[in-house]
Amino acid sequence: MRTVIAAFLVLLSVTAYGQDSWPSRPVRFILPFPPGGGTDILGRLIAERLSAGLGQPVVTENRGGAGGNVGAEAAARSSPDGYTIVLVAPSLAISPTLYSKINYDPVKDFAPVSLVATVPNVMITQASLPVQNLQEFIAFAKGKPGALNFGSGGAGTSNHLAGELFNIVTGAKLVHIPYKGVNVAMQDVLAGNVHLVFIGIPAAAPHIKAGKLRALALVAPQRSAALPEVPTVAEAGLRDFEVTTWYGVLAPAGTPRSVVTRLNAELVKIMHSPELKEKLAATGTDPLTSTPEEFAAYIQREIAKWGDVVRKAGVKAD
Repeated sequence: MRTVIAAFLVLLSVTAYGQDSWPSRPVRFILPFPPGGGTDILGRLIAERLSAGLGQPVVTENRGGAGGNVGAEAAARSSPDGYTIVLVAPSLAISPTLYSKINYDPVKDFAPVSLVATVPNVMITQASLPVQNLQEFIAFAKGKPGALNFGSGGAGTSNHLAGELFNIVTGAKLVHIPYKGVNVAMQDVLAGNVHLVFIGIPAAAPHIKAGKLRALALVAPQRSAALPEVPTVAEAGLRDFEVTTWYGVLAPAGTPRSVVTRLNAELVKIMHSPELKEKLAATGTDPLTSTPEEFAAYIQREIAKWGDVVRKAGVKAD
């Protein structure tokens, strides 16, 4: 009996030591999209500062593919020891309904750490279109069912589903045109081939300010300092319509709570630092943090919201 108790006490001390000494080696930070995009840029900014806070290298690893599912699955299948985390975006909440099968569960297979940022989307249209605001665009589109279109970064992307949700909420019948990247779709708005695109502020702001594109509304709960003159969709008279690109950090399910708590505290510190806020403001990105529980609830709401849109629009990525 004494031998069993002694062995148990040793196990407890080893476990406690392992958690107290975390991290004792580099942490892998999976970015589930290719280099150069919003996830990659934000992830590298966070990794640099998280390395300093943890006292160990935080090594970014781009694992793009299948709309973010390849990287998410890699994180979900990793050991829950605190040495793998992943930066996720709305695709995490869209994929369960969009794909007939994914090899991970976005709720059960992860331990949420914190939301970290949002990027408000703006509705842009051709400057030459005979509309001046959102309500005029809705009336114009409804008067020409099937004649107007909207571009996206591809089937199942958040800007694609934004257009589908717009059709559902307004009764318009805009035709979807997928592109290999939403910036490519925006170029076709500039060229006069596409009527509408939902896109992040950073890419569109220079063209809006130059008068080459018309901003109809921000698809966000409040106005942006980057485009202070552009109203929100609610201010423009359209309710129940919000499409914000968000980012958050997850760890594999089963990661020790002490590790999740430490990571959360470091991320809150990082995202609220004046230096990083200034860097993010220049890209139209707003820092945002949460408790692990708040992030878990947010993911559940996003899954329900986008699942409803995918089903109503009949969209499938397989």
